[in-house]
Amino acid sequence: MNQAETAAGAPADRILVRYRIEADPARIEARAAALALEQSVEMPAGAITDPALRAAVPGRVERIAPLPGEPDQASAFEVDISLATATVGGEPGQLLNMLFGNCSLQADVRLLDARLPAALLAALPGPAFGIAGLRAACGAGERPLSCTALKPQGMTPAALAELAGRFARAGIDIIKDDHGIAQQAVAPFEARVPAVQRAIDAANRATGGRTIYAPNLSGGPGRLAGQLRIARASGVGALLACPMVLGVPVFAELLRGEAGMPLIAHPALAGTAIAPALLLGRLFRAFGADASIFPNHGGRFGYSRATCEAIATAAREPLGAMPPAMPVPAGGMRVDRVDEMLALFGPDTMLLIGGNLLEAGDELDARAGAFAARVREAGKEAGRIGS
Repeated sequence: MNQAETAAGAPADRILVRYRIEADPARIEARAAALALEQSVEMPAGAITDPALRAAVPGRVERIAPLPGEPDQASAFEVDISLATATVGGEPGQLLNMLFGNCSLQADVRLLDARLPAALLAALPGPAFGIAGLRAACGAGERPLSCTALKPQGMTPAALAELAGRFARAGIDIIKDDHGIAQQAVAPFEARVPAVQRAIDAANRATGGRTIYAPNLSGGPGRLAGQLRIARASGVGALLACPMVLGVPVFAELLRGEAGMPLIAHPALAGTAIAPALLLGRLFRAFGADASIFPNHGGRFGYSRATCEAIATAAREPLGAMPPAMPVPAGGMRVDRVDEMLALFGPDTMLLIGGNLLEAGDELDARAGAFAARVREAGKEAGRIGS
């Protein structure tokens, strides 16, 4: 199932949700029906006395099929359930709750996919800038983007600024905080962000470059509001945030609504109970991410090539009126894989390489420069306009 797919029996005012359920074949129909109620009304259908409510609100089982390619096909099923769009109320956190709230506590269920009706898509924020806006911020024409991370935790603002300046002079498009850098005493946001931005500004003046900085936002709404003020006053060009750590409503409503600059989503706490293409590709985009970081195959994590391709597709495929978001393969990537990654994901991609640059030691500047140059050249070789 993809976003454009429509299932028979699933009206436009309902969300079609696909789950993987492990169950005894003799009980799968009852298990699917129980899941439909659990993810909608959380009560026996017979206890709903209002006929109109009983007809409209409870989840409906639309399809049950054995899952192909499973080690034990007799116990794994693909189940499509439709949920009433009205139960979401156009609210991003409630959407995630309706899709997977209670059943995230049930070990036999995994959320595979969801088709979001047009009316619901129109109510969700979506990216404010998207791929085109990120490229414009970096002056990058239509080419791929390069990105790196400031790390590790424990560095002072001066040390982080010095590192950022080196990356900017090397020509890397976006320099982000590591998502583990937050409000630690050694480098609090109010000291770190202005120092790093000043270093990047100085490097840009020296080279004529357009490198932008994306500091990591952390904390509750009060602290986040202060961090947004500091980020804007410092002149940063983007922001990094973890939707599952901060909370989807905070990401979608406070950050997307107030940031005024591109948002890069980090996948921390995304887990594996929700299919990565749905969560990191489609939902993070619908919640307002302009770019979505995901662990690429062959790195420190176990995602397959097919999973990574599906994430990139979901981030960029048609989704109502929303602009496409930029997929960001990461997680132990190396400079010698740049060509391979661009061949797989294409030019509408941001490549994130961190540790492989830092481990270069005395050769860091040269390796960072080679990374940035190779990404720029790949865009030119593809017949695109690059900076």
